[in-house]
Amino acid sequence: MKYLILALLFIGCSSDKPKGRTEAEVLFKEAEELIKAERFILATEKLNTIKTQHPYSFYATPAELLQADVLYMQESYVESAAAYLLFRDFHPRHEKIPYVVFRIGESFYKQIPDTIDRDLEPAMEAIKYYEEVVQKYGDSSYKKDSLDKIAKSKRMLRDKDQYIADFYYKTKQFAPARYWYLDILESHQDKKTRNHAMSRTILSTYRLKEWQPCLDYIEKFYQLVDKEALNEIKSIKKICSKEI
Repeated sequence: MKYLILALLFIGCSSDKPKGRTEAEVLFKEAEELIKAERFILATEKLNTIKTQHPYSFYATPAELLQADVLYMQESYVESAAAYLLFRDFHPRHEKIPYVVFRIGESFYKQIPDTIDRDLEPAMEAIKYYEEVVQKYGDSSYKKDSLDKIAKSKRMLRDKDQYIADFYYKTKQFAPARYWYLDILESHQDKKTRNHAMSRTILSTYRLKEWQPCLDYIEKFYQLVDKEALNEIKSIKKICSKEI
């Protein structure tokens, strides 16, 4: 009786095995089923077998992409970014390249910290690949999501730059403060942020007692600065003019 049950179980398991014309196809289908069941380690083993034992089969390339997807599903975003990049380098003409580039951006986006006081390099990388999606594959379904995440990533970078500049200004380190405010003017287009940076550039230069550069910045930015700063800037202009 025991052997009969074991035999029936074996037959049942065998009948559940995916069918395919080649061993590579069977392995690929097995990997897909394992992924659906979130059995990622076993799925990766199947995909690796395709890579090592059937490198020239039809399923070798889809297996590479699926391996990158598995890493992404496992939230191994550093590794998934590397895997997608490798796939793009080896298969630049593949029909799923728009998806691959979008997933590279997603892999970096998922690495962005929640607060601006930490390293935001992943945000810069995410923007790079999202912009590639928009510019090269603007007719794809990934464009809208890419644009939304570009905007969110840029806001974080802008807020961090202003946070650093304001920190230097508040701690009376006016030379680095001015450097950061000028960099903000080069890097960001948000009107409120730019107006703040213009005002603080003038004020930082005044605090450094660089009278002529201060007047030059006033002339350049006067019509654009924050309205609440105008009275102070008028006073600064008079002082700088007297000091020259």
